[in-house]
Amino acid sequence: MENDKKPVIVERTSEHVVVVYLNRPNARNAVNGDVAASIEEIVDATEADPSVRAVILTSTYEAVFSAGADLKEIAAGRRASLRTERGGFAGFVYAQRSKPWIAAVEGKALAGGFELVLACDLVVASEAAEFGLPEVKRGLIAGAGGIHRLCRKLPYAKALEVILTGVPMNARTAQEAGLLNAVVPPGKTLEAARKLADLVAENAPLCVRDSLRIAKASYDRSEYELRTLAAECLSQIALSNDYQEGPRAFIEKRAPQWTGT
Repeated sequence: MENDKKPVIVERTSEHVVVVYLNRPNARNAVNGDVAASIEEIVDATEADPSVRAVILTSTYEAVFSAGADLKEIAAGRRASLRTERGGFAGFVYAQRSKPWIAAVEGKALAGGFELVLACDLVVASEAAEFGLPEVKRGLIAGAGGIHRLCRKLPYAKALEVILTGVPMNARTAQEAGLLNAVVPPGKTLEAARKLADLVAENAPLCVRDSLRIAKASYDRSEYELRTLAAECLSQIALSNDYQEGPRAFIEKRAPQWTGT
């Protein structure tokens, strides 16, 4: 895999889990047009494949998850190529996704690289990982979701410290602030992310999808709107085969055979 020249590599590791590797080690996995186009294609493909229940986003380069936007591309006047119309930066940060994505961060996730992490639903990190938004040090702002998402995920004062100083957090600080699901020894992040993905994939896919949908909506909808959305989702799930399979498998003392229908 290390010799593959594609900027983004896709690996099917099990029946229901896909791993996506950022693969520009010589550019610190900076996002260029090829990366953005590739990730958008992968999002579309995984969304369209009913057998995919969880996706892991990681890196082939242990030292850096992603350094963010490729500044050489920006200097060359190709800034627009780093985003797509539907997905935003890297074809990902604003992409409409119904399936859980897990970031497996082995090294530094900075600037747009951190924004990729913040766009994921779950995060596993190495003890050596770092997370930061250094845009203010470069005459920029974290305009690909970094500012508002970090303020939603961290205590406000801590989020502002990261945003306004540009100084990165280490993995332990990020975990203590509630940003990470797990911190593991270096070299173990992908293994831990796969275990987490497998736990997700064991569950009824329609229920995972709608639970994620409601959870994401909780940021900006009222209590009444969320109750209504939950009721709508449950009424649709009640029409599914999996709605019957769950109780049946429990009574028969066996693992459920989910079909996603």
